[in-house]
Amino acid sequence: MSTTATPATTSATTSAMVELRAVRKSFGPLEVLRGIDLQVRSGEVAVILGPSGSGKSTLLRTINHLEKVDSGRISVDGSLVGYRRSGDKLYELREREILKQRTHIGFVFQNFHLFPHLTVLENITEAPVSALRRPRKTALAGARALLDRVGLADKADAYPRQLSGGQQQRVAIARALALEPKVLLFDEPTSALDPELVGEVLDVIKDLAHQGTTMIVVSHEIGFAREVADTVVFMDGGRIVEQGPPGQVLDNPRHARTAAFLSKVL
Repeated sequence: MSTTATPATTSATTSAMVELRAVRKSFGPLEVLRGIDLQVRSGEVAVILGPSGSGKSTLLRTINHLEKVDSGRISVDGSLVGYRRSGDKLYELREREILKQRTHIGFVFQNFHLFPHLTVLENITEAPVSALRRPRKTALAGARALLDRVGLADKADAYPRQLSGGQQQRVAIARALALEPKVLLFDEPTSALDPELVGEVLDVIKDLAHQGTTMIVVSHEIGFAREVADTVVFMDGGRIVEQGPPGQVLDNPRHARTAAFLSKVL
């Protein structure tokens, strides 16, 4: 299946690590994304806020082609996601090519998605060995270094069921990092955690931000957004209503809908 490509929707901005142009997505009659334009530069952290049903998670899932867009274009590091261009046509990539692209786009889900039958160490080494064809010895060494980085060096031989929710999410972050992605996507990484476990996960994400990792984080943690984000994006009804530096969006929102949302969560 091919679509016609137009210059306005396929040109990539060289300074943007992630770029979305006029992205639309519907599920049946429900239009979930209504013309999304977004750029995230290399090393930046964008935090996406908004009420339930505003399209935040769907937006993330389009960035690594877990959801196909109906129109518009997405690029990561200058390459179209999910498609190749031939003349003025776009052709969807084969599944194995899409899987290869996804190795550059790390995704951390709400509910961890760890393999329950594998140990922590095996969960982290699986993708580098199978997807990147790294020698197992190299992958194991990298996994142990990542576990140390997220504060779980002593849990290498544990199984997911033996870990707290916060520990499982930190393993999920280490697993995403094992592929050395160009960008990390987080879909409400603390929403499934008990309140006392939220901090340990946010501390890991803050550390990644300080190290210059490009990240797009869907979150309801306003304090985290204020501290870590370079850009705060407020979504409502499938649209980006407002975006800008945290001090502007969180403290002096320009749009009434943003102000109304923040008044209920601050």
